[in-house]
Amino acid sequence: MNGLPLLAAATPVVFAAGLIAGRLLARRTDRDGTDHGGRPVERATFHTLHTASAAAPPLRAGLTEDAARKAVRRLRPLFGTAALGLTAEDRLLAWDGPGRHHADTALERVRHVLESGRTETFTVRCPDPDCPVRRGAVAPLTVDGRVLGALVELGAGESASAVRATEEVARWVSVQLELAELDRTRTGLIEAEIRALRAQISPHFIYNSLAAIASFVRTDPERARELLLEFADFTRYSFRRHGEFTTLAEELRSIEQFLELVRARFGQRLQVTLQIAPEVLPVAVPFLCLQPLVENAVKHGLEESAERSRIGITAQDEGATARIVIEDNGVGMEPDRLRRVLHGEDGPSAGIGLRNVDERLRQVYGDDYGLVIATGVGAGMKITIRVPKYRTGVHSTPPRTASGNA
Repeated sequence: MNGLPLLAAATPVVFAAGLIAGRLLARRTDRDGTDHGGRPVERATFHTLHTASAAAPPLRAGLTEDAARKAVRRLRPLFGTAALGLTAEDRLLAWDGPGRHHADTALERVRHVLESGRTETFTVRCPDPDCPVRRGAVAPLTVDGRVLGALVELGAGESASAVRATEEVARWVSVQLELAELDRTRTGLIEAEIRALRAQISPHFIYNSLAAIASFVRTDPERARELLLEFADFTRYSFRRHGEFTTLAEELRSIEQFLELVRARFGQRLQVTLQIAPEVLPVAVPFLCLQPLVENAVKHGLEESAERSRIGITAQDEGATARIVIEDNGVGMEPDRLRRVLHGEDGPSAGIGLRNVDERLRQVYGDDYGLVIATGVGAGMKITIRVPKYRTGVHSTPPRTASGNA
C-alpha cells in the first residue's frame, strides 16, 4: 500500500517533466536556431522535477488558499505561460501572473469543467493590446472520482503541448490532494483508535487506582502522596492531546507509573523484571503502543488468577530495529480466540488493546511489523514487537512542560 501512492505520484511528475522540458527546449531552439541535444533536456527535466518537489509539500496540506498560492508560484515558471490559477470548486484560491482581469472568464469555464470533469480550452478576447493572455486551458482536479477544483493555465497563443502539460500537471496536483486526503484519514483513524484506548483506560483503571490511593491516606499519607503524583503523571501522559508518536523512554516511564499504581493495589503478588538496552530508549514508537499490552498482562496475570504474577519487559537493539518483548505467566488464551480478537470477530470490546496496537503498528510500519503473539490456555502470553529505529515520518513529539497543557 505504501508504495502505490508514491508510484502514482511519480508517474505524472515524470510525464509532465518530459512535456514541459520539451517545450522549454523547443523555445530555446526556436530562439537561436540551434539543436542543443540531450544536455539541455536533462537540465530542464531536473529543474522541472526539483520545482515540482518544492510545490508538493504545500499541496499535502490540502486545497487551501495558502497551499494554492505557494504551489502556483512554483509551478507557473515551468509552463513558461502568462498566468496560472488554482480553484476549489469555482472559487479562485490563487492566481500567479498577469491577466487577473480575465479571472471571471476563466471561472465560467471552470464551472463547465466541474460539471463535465473534462479539460476545456477557450479563447480570451481582450481590448488591451499589451495583455499577454489570449487563450486558456482548464483541467479538473480529481480525487476519488470527485472534481474538487481546477487548474487554470493562460497564455499567448494556441498550443497543444500547453494543454497536454496542463492536464498532466493537474493530474499531479490531484495526486498530491489525494495523498493529503489519505493523511487526514490516517490521522483521524489513529486519533479515533487512541480515543478508544483512553476510553478503556479511564473507567476501569482510574477507579481502582484512586481506591488504592485512598486506602493509604490514613495509614501512610506519604505513600498516598507519592502514588497520587504517579497517578497525575500517568494520566497526563495517557490523555495528552498532541503527537502520534513518543519515545520508547517515555512509554516505559508511563508503564513504570502504571505498574507502581498496580502494586499499590496488589502488593507482593506482582513481580516485574525489566531489561532495557539504553541505545533503544530514544527510538520513536506509536503513542500508547506498549501500555495496553502491559495492562493486558496485568489483567490476565493478576485479575484473573489467584497466583503471583510475573511480568517481564525487555527491549533490545537489533541493528536497524528495536525488539520489545512483554511476557507474563497469566491464564493465556486459546490461539483461535486470539485470532478472532485480532480480527475483531470476538465482539467490539474484546481485546481492544491488542487489536488496536496491532492495527496501528501495521498502519505505520507495514504488515511485517504487526504483533507476534505466542500463547495458550494456562501458558501465559508472550508479545513481541519489532519497530524500525528510523522511519520517514515517524518522529516523537517532545512532551509539553508545565502550565497544565496535556
